[in-house]
Amino acid sequence: MTVLTRVGSGVRRAKKAEPAHDLPLGQILVEDCIAAMSKLPTASVDMIFADPPYNLQLGGDLFRPEGSRVDAVDDDWDKFETFGAYDAFTRAWLKEARRILKPNGTLWVIGSYHNIFRVGSALQDAGYWILNDIVWRKANPMPNFRGTRFTNAHETLIWASHSEDSRYTFNYRAMKALNDELQMRSDWLLPICSGGERVKGEGGHKAHPTQKPESLLYRVLLACTNKGDVVLDPFFGTGTTGAVARRLGRNWIGIEREKRYVKVARERIDSTLELDESAMRTMASKRSQPKVPFGAIVETGMLKPGTLLTDSKRRWEASVCADASIEHKGEQGSIHRIGAAAQGASACNGWTFWHYEEAGVLTPIDALRQRYLLMMD
Repeated sequence: MTVLTRVGSGVRRAKKAEPAHDLPLGQILVEDCIAAMSKLPTASVDMIFADPPYNLQLGGDLFRPEGSRVDAVDDDWDKFETFGAYDAFTRAWLKEARRILKPNGTLWVIGSYHNIFRVGSALQDAGYWILNDIVWRKANPMPNFRGTRFTNAHETLIWASHSEDSRYTFNYRAMKALNDELQMRSDWLLPICSGGERVKGEGGHKAHPTQKPESLLYRVLLACTNKGDVVLDPFFGTGTTGAVARRLGRNWIGIEREKRYVKVARERIDSTLELDESAMRTMASKRSQPKVPFGAIVETGMLKPGTLLTDSKRRWEASVCADASIEHKGEQGSIHRIGAAAQGASACNGWTFWHYEEAGVLTPIDALRQRYLLMMD
């Protein structure tokens, strides 16, 4: 995997991650995040993904037009008496996070309009260097039932390095390949967590009110970590970060004080399989982006890395890689370029050329694109 790092206005190759020592890898620490981080070694973590309490300041119950109650975030862990109390909590966990983050490491934090601006200010005050703010535009957001405001259709992620001088990892070519060979932009259109991906607790109800989709973490981890890196999530919840980290061959540490989340997180991660070595290779090529990038099909798990693709007559074969490039006879690139190369043609529509096997029947991968579009409606 090619790794690019920022140095001033340019990029340089990053050194391989050193092995981790004295770290509780693959474990969920069941305690307060600040206390747990204080026990970890200084400069020991490559990346931190944080989904802290949003401090939503809800004013009473919310109901849908037909009268049913909205299952909103009203847990005690999201309640703070004042903005000052929330700011003090934010400064405390950011301070510990920066201590354990390696000098060339990065931090991601996600939030809504309720908290992300306060977190961003505290983050800069703590010495982090902001690299990007990412807008996660939800393809299927919850509507504004009261009709008093715009529908809240996005959340914001802040990506920051340990300091301005950090030589952080950015897998630029993998991101470009994931986006059908266009530069990945800072606005990401991804569906919210729903359906079979939504982790259920007792009684069949959703286990956590703000579970993030695996496609979001897949993109984050593929962007700025490498296989074997250590990823910490201090607000682990139902373990999305751990599940995706295991899938991509990254080491992970989770911190979660709510025992009801820990149980489902452990079960979820234990059932997640790591991608094999051949599927972990990443590569980028140069083709234009269709309406739906092939990377979206891979990110959402509709087509898993390692899947074998063939043409309709099984003359050529290619395997899907983690960054949504495909490999045919040692050559990697987009579904379009590799399809053309396999045939010795000047161009190819990879969506209709490549097929996957489903229930013993060869089906064009374009069927998955149509399924994705329906999911986005």
